[in-house]
Amino acid sequence: MSGVASLGLRSSGSYGSLQQSNGQSPAPAPSPPLAARKAGKMSFGGAGAGGRGLLFARICKLTSRRRRMLLLLLVAAAVLFCFLFSSLVSKDEDAPPGIETMLGISDQVRSFVNPVWTSSGRPITQGDSLNGNGLNTASQTEKQSDSDSSHKKLQGLSWSFPPSIVLEHHPCENFSFSPPPIDRKRTGPRPCPVCYVPVEQALALMPGAPSASPVLQSLNYLSGDNLISKESNHGSLFGGYPSLEERDKSYDIKDSMTVHCGFARGKIPGVNTGFDIDRADLSEMWQCQGIVVASAIFGNYDIMQQPKNISVFSKDTVCFFMFLDEETEAAIKNTTTIDNSKRIGLWRVVVVRNLPYSDARRNGKVPKLLLHRLFPNVRYSIWIDGKLKLVRDPYQLLERFLWRKNVSFAISRHYRRFDVFEEAEANKVGGKYDNASIDYQIEFYKREGLTHYSSAKLPITSDVPEGCVIIREHIPITNLFTCLWFNEVDRFTSRDQLSFSTVRDKIRKRVNWTADMFLDCERRDFVVQAYHRELWEQILRSPPPPQPRLVRQQPRKMLPDNTAKEPGKASGSKRVSAKRTRDKKSGSKRAHRSKVTGGKEFIQL
Repeated sequence: MSGVASLGLRSSGSYGSLQQSNGQSPAPAPSPPLAARKAGKMSFGGAGAGGRGLLFARICKLTSRRRRMLLLLLVAAAVLFCFLFSSLVSKDEDAPPGIETMLGISDQVRSFVNPVWTSSGRPITQGDSLNGNGLNTASQTEKQSDSDSSHKKLQGLSWSFPPSIVLEHHPCENFSFSPPPIDRKRTGPRPCPVCYVPVEQALALMPGAPSASPVLQSLNYLSGDNLISKESNHGSLFGGYPSLEERDKSYDIKDSMTVHCGFARGKIPGVNTGFDIDRADLSEMWQCQGIVVASAIFGNYDIMQQPKNISVFSKDTVCFFMFLDEETEAAIKNTTTIDNSKRIGLWRVVVVRNLPYSDARRNGKVPKLLLHRLFPNVRYSIWIDGKLKLVRDPYQLLERFLWRKNVSFAISRHYRRFDVFEEAEANKVGGKYDNASIDYQIEFYKREGLTHYSSAKLPITSDVPEGCVIIREHIPITNLFTCLWFNEVDRFTSRDQLSFSTVRDKIRKRVNWTADMFLDCERRDFVVQAYHRELWEQILRSPPPPQPRLVRQQPRKMLPDNTAKEPGKASGSKRVSAKRTRDKKSGSKRAHRSKVTGGKEFIQL
């Protein structure tokens, strides 16, 4: 009996035993004749196999029994592999939702956080476009094409966007902080080690829902056409001239509030409000969802810095916006080409016109503190000053400074000063602002109860931030904080370090919220600070430092090698060395007796 025939008998017996239903043993089938076995062997492919059965029969004739068994095992392994592959595909189809579902849910939740509503009561969405002073819905064809392109883009990125998870042990929980090592050559502020998780893990640790906003759930903004200053020399038309009474009411935090928050002359920020932005740029800003990294250069004050070490996923999903005024744009065009997409490297350039202030630094506070008004559909934002270069991935920063700590606002504290009074004096010494305005602001805060920083304020670690970096989540309470912080900058000096603690402490007294302050050395780990343009150009124009003058010494006169060897001249060699000793002593005394008179050097001999 051949091996194949016996395999056929075992198969028929096993199938019969599986198909029985009454529990009785099946009757043993009579042994088929040998011819029947050969026929079954020849027709292994089944009745409809045809040529495949003949081909297999010829293969069997040419191979031995052992090789035929190996061939059958290979066929069985191939069938098993196909089965496993099909099951994996079906599991992938039934897997939990990935990036499309997560982003869709985030967008729905985000629309309830702090939407910017149109006159018809509908929030601004990606399908909206500007027409004149208002909004019109885009055509159905454009919306369909945008949705199709975004759907394809998300499908391409879904492999690297894992669902939200909760880790039992965080990868950085055993990381021990160590201050920068001591370096005698570098005594100023320096970066310190920071533990980041990989971008893939940061994505998995992103919260699925926005953080809770204590008390405040709905925040609206005041605007009007006929704005008149109720007080002399306080506030601006852009800020809406809030009175002191309105300022006090803005700290009375309720479930729903309406406050001054810039852009007071119009319904839509950036449209005839001062700080005006082109419609095409506004459309790009409204379409930005998720995360935005923003910066600004006004007055041609800084040199544009390109972010580094940004992951491919962040390049595809994070918005990078750089705000410029016309002066800076003209200077950049002299050295850099801006393409049709208005991009310079990773930055999407936005040119702002009709700036509200004459001071370029004060104009920079508008995007710095009011990003939630310029990007109504964004969930997280990272602000960096124009002089800084970002060298870490945005998802890593959000995980490190927001998600890991379960906070919604993070800013670094000053590396040296913790007290507002000391910061004010340092600003006066450095000529950052006129002294009278700084003194007026500090005296105003003192009357409201501002005190020196002390350990009694713990767990508050500092009253002075290093405000060049702000990492925050756009929820109503953080939006209120930056609105009120901007109102202080608009009313008093543009030195936002002086007003930060006052706004923070006033909100903290009413609700359970505070701004988290991390170490300045941690900030210096993810941003690299460059010189301002003026200082950098001054360094380039300055002549190189003078090289130290090298004084050429006269070569010593050496005696001939045979002088000491000749017996008659041995005493002469001693006299020469004694003379040298006398010359050396007299020379040193002569140097000590030298004097400088009238710019000329006289040597007493």
